[in-house]
Amino acid sequence: MEYEIDNPQEKDIKHNWVNSSRFLFYLQVFCIIAFILGGCYRLYHQSYPGKPKVEVPDNTLYTPKYK
Repeated sequence: MEYEIDNPQEKDIKHNWVNSSRFLFYLQVFCIIAFILGGCYRLYHQSYPGKPKVEVPDNTLYTPKYK
């Protein structure tokens, strides 16, 4: 048994604005959430590791120590 669409314009995005606008709205919401989660994931993995231990020469301190 073959199924045929009674009105092929019902499936067309140009003629069925209710279904197409709902689809585009959910697609937009999905894309925004995906970009937000992707940005959070990238910030989490590239976070600042902390203060590094830097060796400061004695002669450049606020009160320098000379030999």
